[in-house]
Amino acid sequence: MSSALLPAYARTPLSFDHGKGVHLFTKDGDSYLDFGAGIAVSSLGHAHPQLVAALQEQAGKLWHTSNLYQMPDGEKLAERLVAASFADQVFFTNSGAEALECSIKMARKYHSASGNGQRYRIITFEGAFHGRTLATIAAGGKKQYLDGFGPVVDGFDQVVFNDLKAVEAAIGDETAAILIEPVQGEGGIRPVENEFLRALREICDENGLLLILDEVQSGVGRTGRLFAHEWAGITPDIMAIAKGIGGGFPMGACLATVEAGKGMTAGTHGTTFGGNPLAMAVGNAVLDVVLAEGFMQHVNQTGLKLSQKLARLKDQYPDIIEEIRGKGLMLGLKVKPANSEMVKALIAEKMLTIPAADNVVRLLPPLIVTDEEIEEAENKIERACQKMQEQKQ
Repeated sequence: MSSALLPAYARTPLSFDHGKGVHLFTKDGDSYLDFGAGIAVSSLGHAHPQLVAALQEQAGKLWHTSNLYQMPDGEKLAERLVAASFADQVFFTNSGAEALECSIKMARKYHSASGNGQRYRIITFEGAFHGRTLATIAAGGKKQYLDGFGPVVDGFDQVVFNDLKAVEAAIGDETAAILIEPVQGEGGIRPVENEFLRALREICDENGLLLILDEVQSGVGRTGRLFAHEWAGITPDIMAIAKGIGGGFPMGACLATVEAGKGMTAGTHGTTFGGNPLAMAVGNAVLDVVLAEGFMQHVNQTGLKLSQKLARLKDQYPDIIEEIRGKGLMLGLKVKPANSEMVKALIAEKMLTIPAADNVVRLLPPLIVTDEEIEEAENKIERACQKMQEQKQ
Protein backbone atom coordinates (compact mmCIF):
# COMPACT_ATOMS: atom_id res chain seq x y z
CA MET A 1 0.00 0.00 0.00
CA SER A 2 1.40 3.39 -0.97
CA SER A 3 1.83 6.08 1.67
CA ALA A 4 -0.41 9.12 1.88
CA LEU A 5 2.68 11.19 2.65
CA LEU A 6 4.25 13.27 -0.11
CA PRO A 7 7.28 11.23 -1.24
CA ALA A 8 9.74 14.06 -0.56
CA TYR A 9 11.88 11.90 1.74
CA ALA A 10 13.73 8.65 1.12
CA ARG A 11 12.90 7.34 4.58
CA THR A 12 14.82 4.55 6.27
CA PRO A 13 12.44 1.64 7.03
CA LEU A 14 12.73 2.23 10.76
CA SER A 15 10.41 3.89 13.25
CA PHE A 16 10.48 4.54 16.97
CA ASP A 17 7.91 4.34 19.72
CA HIS A 18 9.62 6.24 22.51
CA GLY A 19 12.95 7.55 23.71
CA LYS A 20 14.89 8.10 26.91
CA GLY A 21 18.06 10.14 27.12
CA VAL A 22 20.41 9.21 24.28
CA HIS A 23 18.45 6.11 23.23
CA LEU A 24 15.43 5.51 21.00
CA PHE A 25 13.24 2.40 21.21
CA THR A 26 11.13 0.61 18.61
CA LYS A 27 7.72 -0.87 19.43
CA ASP A 28 9.46 -4.23 19.75
CA GLY A 29 11.79 -2.79 22.39
CA ASP A 30 14.97 -2.64 20.30
CA SER A 31 17.28 0.09 21.60
CA TYR A 32 19.20 2.43 19.26
CA LEU A 33 21.98 4.80 20.31
CA ASP A 34 20.91 8.16 18.90
CA PHE A 35 23.95 10.07 17.63
CA GLY A 36 21.86 12.04 15.16
CA ALA A 37 19.53 13.72 17.66
CA GLY A 38 16.99 14.40 14.93
CA ILE A 39 19.66 16.36 12.99
CA ALA A 40 21.06 18.21 16.03
CA VAL A 41 17.55 19.00 17.35
CA SER A 42 17.13 16.83 20.46
CA SER A 43 19.82 18.76 22.30
CA LEU A 44 18.87 17.37 25.70
CA GLY A 45 17.98 13.91 24.50
CA HIS A 46 14.57 12.26 24.62
CA ALA A 47 11.94 12.73 27.34
CA HIS A 48 14.17 15.06 29.35
CA PRO A 49 12.26 15.52 32.63
CA GLN A 50 12.59 19.31 32.74
CA LEU A 51 11.37 19.72 29.17
CA VAL A 52 8.52 17.27 29.66
CA ALA A 53 7.41 19.04 32.84
CA ALA A 54 7.57 22.48 31.21
CA LEU A 55 5.52 21.36 28.20
CA GLN A 56 2.94 19.49 30.25
CA GLU A 57 2.43 22.41 32.62
CA GLN A 58 2.00 24.89 29.76
CA ALA A 59 -0.23 22.52 27.77
CA GLY A 60 -2.67 22.51 30.66
CA LYS A 61 -2.86 26.31 30.71
CA LEU A 62 -2.63 27.90 27.26
CA TRP A 63 -1.52 26.82 23.77
CA HIS A 64 -2.02 29.82 21.55
CA THR A 65 -3.19 33.43 21.50
CA SER A 66 -1.16 34.86 18.53
CA ASN A 67 1.23 37.79 18.47
CA LEU A 68 -1.66 40.25 18.64
CA TYR A 69 -1.19 40.08 22.41
CA GLN A 70 1.66 40.20 24.91
CA MET A 71 3.72 37.03 25.36
CA PRO A 72 5.23 37.07 28.89
CA ASP A 73 7.19 33.84 28.48
CA GLY A 74 8.40 35.05 25.08
CA GLU A 75 9.63 38.27 26.69
CA LYS A 76 11.42 36.19 29.30
CA LEU A 77 13.10 33.91 26.75
CA ALA A 78 14.09 36.87 24.59
CA GLU A 79 15.61 38.65 27.58
CA ARG A 80 17.62 35.55 28.46
CA LEU A 81 18.90 35.11 24.90
CA VAL A 82 19.86 38.79 24.76
CA ALA A 83 21.66 38.55 28.10
CA ALA A 84 23.63 35.52 26.90
CA SER A 85 24.55 36.87 23.44
CA PHE A 86 25.48 39.89 21.32
CA ALA A 87 21.84 40.65 20.55
CA ASP A 88 19.48 43.41 21.68
CA GLN A 89 16.26 41.90 20.35
CA VAL A 90 14.74 38.61 19.20
CA PHE A 91 12.05 37.51 16.72
CA PHE A 92 10.71 34.00 17.33
CA THR A 93 9.92 31.63 14.46
CA ASN A 94 8.90 28.00 13.98
CA SER A 95 12.02 26.79 12.16
CA GLY A 96 15.55 27.58 11.05
CA ALA A 97 14.45 28.42 7.52
CA GLU A 98 12.02 31.01 8.89
CA ALA A 99 14.75 32.44 11.10
CA LEU A 100 16.94 32.77 8.01
CA GLU A 101 14.10 34.37 6.02
CA CYS A 102 13.75 36.94 8.80
CA SER A 103 17.52 37.52 8.75
CA ILE A 104 17.58 38.06 4.99
CA LYS A 105 14.61 40.43 5.09
CA MET A 106 16.14 42.32 8.02
CA ALA A 107 19.42 42.87 6.17
CA ARG A 108 17.61 44.23 3.11
CA LYS A 109 15.32 46.38 5.24
CA TYR A 110 18.25 47.80 7.18
CA HIS A 111 19.82 49.25 4.05
CA SER A 112 16.48 50.46 2.75
CA ALA A 113 15.80 52.24 6.04
CA SER A 114 19.30 53.74 5.83
CA GLY A 115 18.56 55.24 2.42
CA ASN A 116 20.51 52.60 0.49
CA GLY A 117 17.73 50.52 -1.01
CA GLN A 118 20.00 49.44 -3.86
CA ARG A 119 21.98 47.33 -1.39
CA TYR A 120 20.16 44.00 -1.27
CA ARG A 121 22.65 41.34 -2.38
CA ILE A 122 24.09 38.87 0.13
CA ILE A 123 27.38 37.00 -0.21
CA THR A 124 27.09 33.29 0.67
CA PHE A 125 29.45 30.32 0.51
CA GLU A 126 29.84 27.14 -1.52
CA GLY A 127 28.62 24.13 0.44
CA ALA A 128 26.20 26.15 2.56
CA PHE A 129 22.73 25.04 3.58
CA HIS A 130 20.27 27.62 4.89
CA GLY A 131 16.89 25.93 4.47
CA ARG A 132 14.31 24.87 1.87
CA THR A 133 12.33 28.04 1.18
CA LEU A 134 12.74 29.77 -2.18
CA ALA A 135 15.06 32.40 -0.69
CA THR A 136 17.13 30.00 1.41
CA ILE A 137 17.72 27.49 -1.40
CA ALA A 138 18.91 30.42 -3.49
CA ALA A 139 21.25 31.40 -0.65
CA GLY A 140 22.56 27.84 -0.43
CA GLY A 141 23.01 27.64 -4.18
CA LYS A 142 22.93 23.84 -4.51
CA LYS A 143 21.74 22.72 -7.93
CA GLN A 144 19.91 19.67 -6.54
CA TYR A 145 17.72 21.92 -4.36
CA LEU A 146 17.20 24.59 -7.04
CA ASP A 147 16.24 22.36 -9.98
CA GLY A 148 12.63 22.81 -10.99
CA PHE A 149 11.96 25.73 -8.65
CA GLY A 150 13.00 28.56 -10.94
CA PRO A 151 13.34 31.35 -11.48
CA VAL A 152 15.97 31.43 -8.74
CA VAL A 153 15.41 34.20 -6.20
CA ASP A 154 17.82 37.00 -7.05
CA GLY A 155 20.18 38.60 -4.59
CA PHE A 156 22.77 35.98 -3.61
CA ASP A 157 26.40 35.84 -4.71
CA GLN A 158 28.09 32.57 -3.79
CA VAL A 159 31.86 32.39 -3.31
CA VAL A 160 34.41 29.70 -2.47
CA PHE A 161 34.39 28.53 1.15
CA ASN A 162 37.16 30.00 3.35
CA ASP A 163 38.46 32.21 0.49
CA LEU A 164 38.86 35.80 1.68
CA LYS A 165 39.97 37.16 -1.69
CA ALA A 166 36.82 35.73 -3.29
CA VAL A 167 34.73 37.53 -0.67
CA GLU A 168 36.46 40.84 -1.29
CA ALA A 169 36.09 40.45 -5.06
CA ALA A 170 32.35 39.80 -4.70
CA ILE A 171 31.61 43.04 -2.82
CA GLY A 172 29.91 45.66 -4.95
CA ASP A 173 27.66 48.69 -4.67
CA GLU A 174 24.62 46.42 -4.21
CA THR A 175 26.12 44.21 -1.48
CA ALA A 176 24.17 44.32 1.76
CA ALA A 177 25.55 41.51 3.92
CA ILE A 178 27.61 38.37 4.27
CA LEU A 179 25.86 35.17 5.41
CA ILE A 180 27.85 32.22 6.76
CA GLU A 181 27.58 29.15 9.00
CA PRO A 182 30.44 29.10 11.56
CA VAL A 183 30.40 25.33 11.02
CA GLN A 184 28.80 23.98 7.87
CA GLY A 185 26.53 21.11 8.89
CA GLU A 186 24.89 19.78 5.73
CA GLY A 187 28.04 20.82 3.90
CA GLY A 188 30.07 18.16 5.71
CA ILE A 189 30.99 19.46 9.19
CA ARG A 190 33.35 22.09 7.80
CA PRO A 191 34.35 24.62 10.47
CA VAL A 192 35.21 28.14 9.38
CA GLU A 193 38.65 29.19 10.63
CA ASN A 194 38.49 31.67 13.52
CA GLU A 195 40.77 34.03 11.61
CA PHE A 196 38.39 33.92 8.64
CA LEU A 197 35.42 34.90 10.79
CA ARG A 198 37.43 37.76 12.29
CA ALA A 199 38.39 38.91 8.81
CA LEU A 200 34.73 38.82 7.71
CA ARG A 201 33.80 41.00 10.68
CA GLU A 202 36.46 43.53 9.65
CA ILE A 203 35.35 43.45 6.01
CA CYS A 204 31.74 44.09 7.02
CA ASP A 205 32.75 46.99 9.24
CA GLU A 206 34.95 48.53 6.54
CA ASN A 207 32.29 48.24 3.84
CA GLY A 208 29.13 49.02 5.77
CA LEU A 209 27.85 45.43 5.47
CA LEU A 210 25.92 43.33 7.96
CA LEU A 211 27.37 40.02 9.15
CA ILE A 212 24.68 37.33 9.37
CA LEU A 213 25.48 34.04 11.06
CA ASP A 214 23.51 30.85 10.53
CA GLU A 215 23.81 28.99 13.84
CA VAL A 216 20.76 26.83 13.29
CA GLN A 217 22.82 23.66 13.65
CA SER A 218 25.95 24.90 15.48
CA GLY A 219 24.22 26.98 18.16
CA VAL A 220 22.84 26.36 21.65
CA GLY A 221 25.91 24.60 23.02
CA ARG A 222 26.59 22.21 20.16
CA THR A 223 30.29 23.16 19.80
CA GLY A 224 30.99 23.72 23.50
CA ARG A 225 30.06 27.40 23.59
CA LEU A 226 26.51 28.71 23.58
CA PHE A 227 27.16 29.85 20.01
CA ALA A 228 29.98 28.66 17.76
CA HIS A 229 31.11 32.15 16.73
CA GLU A 230 32.15 32.83 20.31
CA TRP A 231 35.27 30.72 19.68
CA ALA A 232 36.43 33.42 17.24
CA GLY A 233 35.75 36.27 19.66
CA ILE A 234 33.51 38.14 17.22
CA THR A 235 29.88 39.17 17.18
CA PRO A 236 27.46 39.22 14.23
CA ASP A 237 24.81 41.82 13.49
CA ILE A 238 22.12 39.20 12.88
CA MET A 239 21.98 35.50 13.80
CA ALA A 240 19.53 32.71 13.04
CA ILE A 241 19.09 29.84 15.50
CA ALA A 242 16.69 26.88 15.76
CA LYS A 243 17.06 23.11 16.27
CA GLY A 244 18.64 22.82 19.73
CA ILE A 245 16.82 25.78 21.30
CA GLY A 246 13.56 23.80 21.23
CA GLY A 247 15.07 20.48 22.28
CA GLY A 248 12.72 18.76 19.82
CA PHE A 249 9.85 21.25 19.90
CA PRO A 250 9.66 23.22 16.62
CA MET A 251 11.06 26.69 17.18
CA GLY A 252 13.66 29.10 15.94
CA ALA A 253 14.70 32.70 16.43
CA CYS A 254 16.32 35.62 14.67
CA LEU A 255 18.60 37.58 17.00
CA ALA A 256 19.86 41.05 16.11
CA THR A 257 21.33 44.30 17.33
CA VAL A 258 19.03 47.33 17.57
CA GLU A 259 20.91 48.93 14.68
CA ALA A 260 20.55 45.91 12.37
CA GLY A 261 16.85 45.63 13.16
CA LYS A 262 16.00 49.31 12.85
CA GLY A 263 13.95 48.81 9.69
CA MET A 264 11.80 46.03 11.14
CA THR A 265 9.01 48.22 12.45
CA ALA A 266 5.45 47.12 13.27
CA GLY A 267 3.85 45.38 10.29
CA THR A 268 7.04 44.67 8.36
CA HIS A 269 7.23 41.00 9.36
CA GLY A 270 5.08 38.47 11.17
CA THR A 271 4.22 34.90 12.07
CA THR A 272 1.08 33.18 13.33
CA PHE A 273 2.66 30.45 15.44
CA GLY A 274 6.12 31.84 16.18
CA GLY A 275 6.65 32.53 19.87
CA ASN A 276 3.58 30.56 20.98
CA PRO A 277 3.32 29.69 24.70
CA LEU A 278 4.22 26.00 24.24
CA ALA A 279 7.46 26.80 22.39
CA MET A 280 8.41 29.52 24.85
CA ALA A 281 7.93 27.22 27.83
CA VAL A 282 10.19 24.60 26.25
CA GLY A 283 12.78 27.16 25.14
CA ASN A 284 13.08 28.53 28.65
CA ALA A 285 13.45 25.00 30.02
CA VAL A 286 16.23 24.29 27.50
CA LEU A 287 18.10 27.41 28.62
CA ASP A 288 17.65 26.40 32.26
CA VAL A 289 19.74 23.32 31.50
CA VAL A 290 22.17 24.65 28.91
CA LEU A 291 23.08 27.81 30.84
CA ALA A 292 23.55 25.94 34.12
CA GLU A 293 27.03 26.02 35.61
CA GLY A 294 29.24 23.23 34.27
CA PHE A 295 27.06 22.29 31.30
CA MET A 296 29.39 23.70 28.61
CA GLN A 297 32.33 22.13 30.41
CA HIS A 298 30.54 18.78 30.09
CA VAL A 299 30.01 19.31 26.34
CA ASN A 300 33.68 20.15 25.85
CA GLN A 301 34.90 17.22 27.92
CA THR A 302 32.66 14.65 26.27
CA GLY A 303 33.36 16.15 22.85
CA LEU A 304 37.11 15.79 23.45
CA LYS A 305 36.71 12.19 24.59
CA LEU A 306 34.64 11.35 21.52
CA SER A 307 37.19 13.02 19.24
CA GLN A 308 40.03 11.06 20.84
CA LYS A 309 38.20 7.77 20.41
CA LEU A 310 37.40 8.59 16.79
CA ALA A 311 41.05 9.47 16.18
CA ARG A 312 42.03 6.00 17.44
CA LEU A 313 39.53 4.38 15.10
CA LYS A 314 40.85 6.45 12.20
CA ASP A 315 44.37 5.18 12.91
CA GLN A 316 43.13 1.61 13.22
CA TYR A 317 40.89 1.70 10.13
CA PRO A 318 42.57 4.05 7.62
CA ASP A 319 40.77 2.35 4.72
CA ILE A 320 37.42 3.27 6.25
CA ILE A 321 37.88 6.61 8.07
CA GLU A 322 39.77 9.34 6.24
CA GLU A 323 39.33 12.37 8.49
CA ILE A 324 37.77 13.56 11.77
CA ARG A 325 36.15 17.00 11.66
CA GLY A 326 34.31 19.39 13.91
CA LYS A 327 34.24 20.73 17.44
CA GLY A 328 32.49 19.85 20.69
CA LEU A 329 29.64 17.47 19.95
CA MET A 330 29.33 18.53 16.30
CA LEU A 331 31.66 15.99 14.71
CA GLY A 332 32.00 14.33 11.34
CA LEU A 333 33.66 11.25 9.93
CA LYS A 334 34.85 11.71 6.36
CA VAL A 335 34.85 8.12 5.15
CA LYS A 336 36.32 6.34 2.14
CA PRO A 337 33.37 4.05 1.37
CA ALA A 338 30.10 5.81 0.52
CA ASN A 339 28.82 7.57 3.61
CA SER A 340 25.44 5.89 3.02
CA GLU A 341 27.19 2.54 3.52
CA MET A 342 28.60 3.68 6.86
CA VAL A 343 25.21 5.00 7.99
CA LYS A 344 23.65 1.61 7.13
CA ALA A 345 26.47 -0.28 8.83
CA LEU A 346 25.90 1.74 11.99
CA ILE A 347 22.14 1.16 11.84
CA ALA A 348 22.95 -2.56 11.77
CA GLU A 349 24.84 -1.95 15.03
CA LYS A 350 21.77 -0.07 16.34
CA MET A 351 23.37 3.38 16.17
CA LEU A 352 21.84 6.37 14.38
CA THR A 353 23.94 8.94 12.50
CA ILE A 354 23.32 11.55 9.80
CA PRO A 355 24.91 11.73 6.33
CA ALA A 356 26.25 15.02 4.95
CA ALA A 357 27.99 16.35 1.88
CA ASP A 358 31.65 15.59 1.11
CA ASN A 359 31.04 11.93 2.02
CA VAL A 360 30.77 12.75 5.72
CA VAL A 361 28.83 10.97 8.46
CA ARG A 362 27.69 13.39 11.15
CA LEU A 363 27.86 12.52 14.84
CA LEU A 364 25.49 14.86 16.68
CA PRO A 365 24.60 13.20 19.99
CA PRO A 366 22.40 14.91 22.56
CA LEU A 367 24.53 17.27 24.64
CA ILE A 368 23.77 15.23 27.77
CA VAL A 369 25.66 12.21 26.42
CA THR A 370 27.74 10.42 29.08
CA ASP A 371 31.21 8.88 28.99
CA GLU A 372 29.61 5.43 29.04
CA GLU A 373 27.48 6.27 26.01
CA ILE A 374 30.54 7.58 24.18
CA GLU A 375 32.22 4.23 24.84
CA GLU A 376 29.09 2.53 23.54
CA ALA A 377 29.36 4.62 20.37
CA GLU A 378 33.05 3.79 20.02
CA ASN A 379 32.30 0.07 20.20
CA LYS A 380 29.50 0.30 17.64
CA ILE A 381 31.60 2.34 15.21
CA GLU A 382 34.49 -0.08 15.62
CA ARG A 383 32.29 -3.08 14.87
CA ALA A 384 30.90 -1.31 11.80
CA CYS A 385 34.44 -0.53 10.60
CA GLN A 386 35.55 -4.14 11.15
CA LYS A 387 32.65 -5.50 9.11
CA MET A 388 33.13 -2.97 6.32
CA GLN A 389 36.83 -3.74 6.18
CA GLU A 390 36.14 -7.48 6.00
CA GLN A 391 33.72 -6.89 3.12
CA LYS A 392 36.40 -5.00 1.20
CA GLN A 393 38.92 -7.87 1.52
